[in-house]
Amino acid sequence: MTRANIDKYISVFNIGLQNTFVYRWNYFLRSLFGLIPLAGTVFLWSAVFKERGGSLHGYDYGSMIYYYLLTILVSNLVTYRFSIFLSGRLVYTFVTLPPIALIFLYFRHYIVPPEHAATYVLATMSMLMSALIQFFITYSLAMMAFWLLEISTIVFIVYSFEYFLGGQMFPIDIMPTGIQAAMKWLPFYYELFCPIAIFLERLRGAELIQALAIQTGWLLLAWAWANAMWKRGLGHYQAVGG
Repeated sequence: MTRANIDKYISVFNIGLQNTFVYRWNYFLRSLFGLIPLAGTVFLWSAVFKERGGSLHGYDYGSMIYYYLLTILVSNLVTYRFSIFLSGRLVYTFVTLPPIALIFLYFRHYIVPPEHAATYVLATMSMLMSALIQFFITYSLAMMAFWLLEISTIVFIVYSFEYFLGGQMFPIDIMPTGIQAAMKWLPFYYELFCPIAIFLERLRGAELIQALAIQTGWLLLAWAWANAMWKRGLGHYQAVGG
């Protein structure tokens, strides 16, 4: 990468920081209060396990709370956008990590670190791929603006699928086996749930290898699609502008 390209990305990064701090109090409050749903989740699952007793597909109350703690942490780390959006994510992470650390400290009795050192490496690899898959999907959605004047509805639909099928509402592996099998072939499974499941060591052996292979495939496909959308969109824009 040339010096000119590096300077370009640094400039865009700085613009993103300036844009973030224009409405800094609104931004900080939104970042902090975005953690409030965790409280509702805690009370919800407390009621569920109190009613059922025992466990649910291998989750007890403690492991379910631990799962949601990890969703908050991982979503803050992987949901970023390059250049201008990366600066905003950096500030967002800086603001939210202290309260997240306090939440982890409060629920420390439920935290069970992985047994194997390799788990940390594989979970980190999966988390990086999750971040890139999210970026390329978002990039492709943005490229649709070359053809459509209003893409907010499409973005909302895709993000709704991400939230529902990505594991933010509930762990994917509490679903019926047939539904799980179908969801494992969708990209949303690998945007959040996959790295968490690896870290919790709920994916092992052949299932772990398969998950990483499919995630790699989705990453390459998302990259190829984003690249194709950019090239076709640029040609369409030049044709119209000419």
